[in-house]
Amino acid sequence: MDLVEFLKAALFGLVEGVTEWLPVSSTGHMLLLQQFVSLDVSVDFWNMFLVVIQLGAILAVCVLYFGELNPFSREKDAARRRATWSLWAKIVVACLPAAVIGIPLNDWMEEHLGGPFVIAGALIVYGIAFIVIESGRERRASALAAAGGAGAVMSAARRAGTAEGPRHLAARAEGPETDGPSALADAGARVRDIDSLDWPTAIGIGVFQVLSMVPGTSRSGSTIIGGLILGCSRKVAAEFTFYLAIPVMFGASALRLVKFFLKGNGFAPNEAMVLAVGCVVAFVVSLAVIRFLMGYIRRHDFRSFGWYRIALGAAVIAYFLLA
Repeated sequence: MDLVEFLKAALFGLVEGVTEWLPVSSTGHMLLLQQFVSLDVSVDFWNMFLVVIQLGAILAVCVLYFGELNPFSREKDAARRRATWSLWAKIVVACLPAAVIGIPLNDWMEEHLGGPFVIAGALIVYGIAFIVIESGRERRASALAAAGGAGAVMSAARRAGTAEGPRHLAARAEGPETDGPSALADAGARVRDIDSLDWPTAIGIGVFQVLSMVPGTSRSGSTIIGGLILGCSRKVAAEFTFYLAIPVMFGASALRLVKFFLKGNGFAPNEAMVLAVGCVVAFVVSLAVIRFLMGYIRRHDFRSFGWYRIALGAAVIAYFLLA
C-alpha cells in the first residue's frame, strides 16, 4: 500500500469519525468526499467499505460507554443490573423498525437515492427541522419561565447542565453551567435521563431511525430529532442515539460483509489495509468527537448543526449545477 492510498484511507476514516456522531450525515459526507478523492479499490469493495468503516466508529461507543452498558459489572447492584438489561431490551426493540424496513429496501435505496441532489435535499430539510424544533422548544420554555415558573425551571436547567452522559465522562466535564433559553428548553424536557426513557419513547425514536435510510439524512440526526420531538433532553437523545448505533452498525456491517463475500469477492492486499486504516482512524477520531458532542450540548442546542446542513446542502447543489 503506497503512502497516497494510506492517506486517502485515513482521510475517509477522519470524515467517518467526525460525521458519524454529529447530526450531519456520515454517508452523505463520504459519498461527497468520493467525488473528489477516489480510492484505488473495486466497486464492490467501495460499497462494502462505506458501511464497514463504521465498525471503527461504533467501537468508540463500546469503549466510552462500557460501564453504562455492561449488565455484568460488579460495581452495579441488582437494581442497576436490571435497569441495564431493560435498557438493552429497549435498544434492541427500537432497532426492529430499521431492520424490518431497511434490510429489504437497502439495495433499492442505494441505487435510486444515492445522487448528490437527494443528499443535498436531505441535508437542507433536516437542517431546517433542527432549527424549527430547537426554536420551538426554546419558545415554550421561555413562555413557561415568563408565566412564573422561572425559578424552578432555571434550577432544573442548572441540574441538567451538569449531566453529560456516562459518569466517567461527566467527571471530566468542564465549563460553567448555562443559564438561558437553551438550558431552559432542555430542563423542560419530559425525559431528562436515560433511566427515565420509557418504552413508547424508545420505540418512537427507533421509528425515526428508519428515516436515515435516505442518504444525507443522518442516522444520528434522525434519531436525535425523534428524541427531541418525543420529549427527550438533548443529552438523552444523543445518548440513546449512540446506543442504537451498536446493533444497527454491527448488523449492517455483518450483512454487507456477507454480501461482499457471497459475490465471490476477496480482499486485495491494498484493500485490506485501506479498510484497517479507515477503521482505526474512525475509532480514534470518534473517541474525541463523542466527548466533544456531549460537552457541547451541555451549553448549546443543535441549531448550529442545522445551519451547517443547510449551507452544505446549498453548496452541493450549486457545485453540481455548475459542474
